[in-house]
Amino acid sequence: MWLSTFPTALTVAVSVPSSHTPQDFSWRKFKLKRNVKISRNLEFVISCSGDKAASIGFDVSFPKDYTELLQQAKEATELALKDNRQLMEIEFPTAGLGSVPGDGEGGIEMTGSIQLIREFCDLLVIPEKATKTRIFFPEANEVKFARQSIFGGASFKLDYLTKPSFFEDFGFTEKVKMADRVKPEDELFVVAYPYFNVNEMLVVEELYKAAVSNTSRKLIIFNGELDRIRSGYYPPFFYPKLAALSKTLFPEMETVYYIHNFKGRYGGVLFRCYPGPWKVLRRVGSSYICLHQQESMPSLKEVALDILPSA
Repeated sequence: MWLSTFPTALTVAVSVPSSHTPQDFSWRKFKLKRNVKISRNLEFVISCSGDKAASIGFDVSFPKDYTELLQQAKEATELALKDNRQLMEIEFPTAGLGSVPGDGEGGIEMTGSIQLIREFCDLLVIPEKATKTRIFFPEANEVKFARQSIFGGASFKLDYLTKPSFFEDFGFTEKVKMADRVKPEDELFVVAYPYFNVNEMLVVEELYKAAVSNTSRKLIIFNGELDRIRSGYYPPFFYPKLAALSKTLFPEMETVYYIHNFKGRYGGVLFRCYPGPWKVLRRVGSSYICLHQQESMPSLKEVALDILPSA
């Protein structure tokens, strides 16, 4: 077991009505009753639909700070790994829990992401497995910066997705052949914020196909701003390969932890912690109330134009 230990609790099973889709938790070898709290604000509830057998849903409170956020993300990832998810997404704002993309300056957000990735990996990976964990940064110079600062002294393997080309000033970079970067002993890949250049996510797809799919390896995309691709930010006519990821790579991916804030008159938050439902929340005072929840990820447009205004 290369993951760090996570807490569990034993209780008696019950059956109550609910609209949640059943989740398979057979690996736990125990059942939980409703409203039993364990760990840091983690709440398990029994749910069933009609005459179907009881199943377990997962409910998590919105984090109070980044320490709690990273703990939630770590435990959600452990659950996904135990469910044999190979490709995972973790996405949350780094300029503050209530911030939106663009609130922070790019360089500061990058440094903040590196710090959060280091803390997340320290939580998730036991020391004996650190040398089998390879963290990919967008470019080689970011690897150098990380190694000389935040990842100084760490045993994780640091690598890069692209390298500068002669035409770098015009926005061009040279893709790195993933087969040349991966080592036989690698077990886990963490890809750090692959969104500054359109080629970066294409290299991530190559990494998944060449070194993860049909193997026992796992891959986590950390703050990749994949909503840009989901929402059509990149026109398919000009970026056909990038747009195609929504139909090729993304269906293979499980979003294990996600926070997206909406500002304005109908502000709110889209929140998910695996294996729980997707929730639309609104801040009231110092707490959050749930306005809507569903099993599949709603589009940001649907949340902004339909769910939040009608709540």
